[in-house]
Amino acid sequence: MAQNLTPLGEIHRSVGHRKIVRGEGRSAVLRRHYSTSIVDVWRACTEPDRVSRWLVGPEGDLREGRRYVLPEHAHGEILRCDAPHTLTLSWIYEDYPADELELRLSPAADGGTILEVEHTTVDEPAALAESLALVGVGWENGTDHLEQYLRGDLPDAPRRAKQEPSEDETPRITESDRLWRKIVASALGSGY
Repeated sequence: MAQNLTPLGEIHRSVGHRKIVRGEGRSAVLRRHYSTSIVDVWRACTEPDRVSRWLVGPEGDLREGRRYVLPEHAHGEILRCDAPHTLTLSWIYEDYPADELELRLSPAADGGTILEVEHTTVDEPAALAESLALVGVGWENGTDHLEQYLRGDLPDAPRRAKQEPSEDETPRITESDRLWRKIVASALGSGY
């Protein structure tokens, strides 16, 4: 399946700055194209039955100002919802302080959709590079599954909460990790 995905070189990766509730943060930013409408991508990212096909089914009251849970992934609050363009969530994993996740959708010139995922953290400097690389790789892998789902290449059944990468996904994840670490090191100037 991985060979049918967007080539890694066509996925935009960067490190950004963004102020979140916890303060000034740094973010892993991922931008990619989907060959379907904004409404279709939005629904795949916000409707529980559809989210469960490529990520894991969200639980809770999925309205702005309310709380959600992604079993074995994260939990938090829906901070902002401007359908079908922007969704902002607090993102709490285990007992770590809240990060923020923002999904931004815009029209592509070909009638498809550009999805930008920005995961922002206010980590300690010693942990920042590793955190940004990990969330970058994680969201890239997640958006690969979203691409497969939108194309109809995933089983019509909910994903298990924590799934190990398949054999054909492993080389792609390894290369994604290498790319993210290089981008993060360049952006932070840390020699990471």
